[in-house]
Amino acid sequence: MPRRSQRNNGFFDTIEYVGPRPQKPKKKRRFFGGWVIILIAVGIPFLFFRKLVPTLKAEQEGTSLESVERTIARLTPSESFGDRLAASALGQARTPGVYDNSEFKISYPGGDVPAGKGNAEDVIVRAYRGVNIDLQQLVHEDMEKSYREYEQLSKAGGLNTNVDHRRAPNLKRFFERHGETLTTSRNISEYQPGDVVVLTRPGTSTRGGDAHTQVDMHIAMVVPGPGDRGTDSWLVHNLDSGVKWEDVLLNYQIIGHYRYGK
Repeated sequence: MPRRSQRNNGFFDTIEYVGPRPQKPKKKRRFFGGWVIILIAVGIPFLFFRKLVPTLKAEQEGTSLESVERTIARLTPSESFGDRLAASALGQARTPGVYDNSEFKISYPGGDVPAGKGNAEDVIVRAYRGVNIDLQQLVHEDMEKSYREYEQLSKAGGLNTNVDHRRAPNLKRFFERHGETLTTSRNISEYQPGDVVVLTRPGTSTRGGDAHTQVDMHIAMVVPGPGDRGTDSWLVHNLDSGVKWEDVLLNYQIIGHYRYGK
């Protein structure tokens, strides 16, 4: 305990401490659990991104001209009509162009909108033209024979060779009438190169319950993925931003799946 020392003159001078020598505070040992938490926090994102890197790499490769050319070269000599049709669709990814849904005055048959322009339907029409099938003529002739099958789908009355084949509902009806209608399951293995899929964004409403009049209907062609993902089902399509080759099939609600010309 502390006490004061007293000088002869009666005044107190200093304070003396009597008792155990003060000890320095002991440093607390850091529990190793803190490092464990840090390792977990760092490790989980690392493992996640490690698995994600091949996918991102493949998707990036899929947009490269070199990968497009390699895949086309692999598909073109195939005996499978679907492979050759997929190669024709992929050829459009060489020069993506711009999305343009405008109506153009075009020749008939064999008419096409200006190069570098087009919509989702033009991807399908051009892909089939690459294997000598003219959907412009075929859709027009089918509409002439059975207009009532298409009438409720048309945005404008009467036939119009400039635009009828450039509308997803018309193509959907044509493939239903003349192609093979397949499953719309979300099992990727059910989709083969050259298949046509009709899509819509999840939650999209319908008019009158008719799937043909889906709002925001989209159409695309199934093609293989790039490189090591050649057995995957990717899409070639044009959704508001030019022709792209993407792994996006399951990003949509699938409302139609067709195989035509095989």
